[in-house]
Amino acid sequence: MILNIVIFTVALYLVIKGAVMATKYAARVAESFHLSKYTVGFIVVAVISILPETFIAISSAVSGVPSFGFGMLLGSNVADLTLIFAIIVLYAGRGLKIESKILKNHSVYPFMLLLPLVLGFDGYFSRMEGVALIIVGAVFYYLALKNGVDGAAVFIDGGGKYKSFLMLIGSMVILLTGSHFIVISATALAKSLGVNSILIGMLIVGLGTTLPELFFSLGAVKKRDDSLAVGDILGTVLADATIVVGILALINPFAFPPQIIYITGVFMVAASFVLFDFMRSGRVLSRREAYMLFVLWLVFVFVEFFTTR
Repeated sequence: MILNIVIFTVALYLVIKGAVMATKYAARVAESFHLSKYTVGFIVVAVISILPETFIAISSAVSGVPSFGFGMLLGSNVADLTLIFAIIVLYAGRGLKIESKILKNHSVYPFMLLLPLVLGFDGYFSRMEGVALIIVGAVFYYLALKNGVDGAAVFIDGGGKYKSFLMLIGSMVILLTGSHFIVISATALAKSLGVNSILIGMLIVGLGTTLPELFFSLGAVKKRDDSLAVGDILGTVLADATIVVGILALINPFAFPPQIIYITGVFMVAASFVLFDFMRSGRVLSRREAYMLFVLWLVFVFVEFFTTR
């Protein structure tokens, strides 16, 4: 068991380190394009931020435990929509400013998170349902990118872009390695402790995979680039719930415990509705609302712990 704990800890560190590196160098590449800050966060940085979840989910599907990856995806989404936003606001020491176009362009956002719940209500994801999720997520991202271009997409950085691309590839290799060993060690650890592996995926691995967007967003709000921070988190959550779940089903159609949908999925959608309601109140996410989001996350952890053991 001690060996599994060591392997899990090292693997989680590799995933976090690789994701932070990937986010950093993806942002440098993205800054070379004429895109709005929100679009860079929502699409480019968010796509890199989901790499830990994606690699872990794929690894779990290949290893024959897709439910582990699915639970981890929804668990990390709940944390992103509650705990991560709360930490960012409290770290900033001020309200998080919300651009009006974010609320306008994403009025259907919470409803899109309902799609995986509706398709997975029977406790099973088929390949066709996986394809449907990927298409819906891709279309949403395409429209967001189309509406977020401020000019022609032209590189303005000379040799620096090549270094950034190489570092990006290197960080993805680190991510892939760490993800593989996380699934193996977490599953073995769960068996030795007599704990449901899905619970470990939701609350431990899922929380670990939120660190890339957390670190990136903390840096963004420090520079008062609130839209960049908001875009990163919202983009990560949407990609996890549609594209990544779709990829998981496409690789290996799977059945899963219904409570993942009934509890974790419902918490995810409820958190998105609460978050957007807070954002619309004066177009600022206040510290008081951040505390309420934190409490919501604690309730989620409490419910999961006592229903998934």
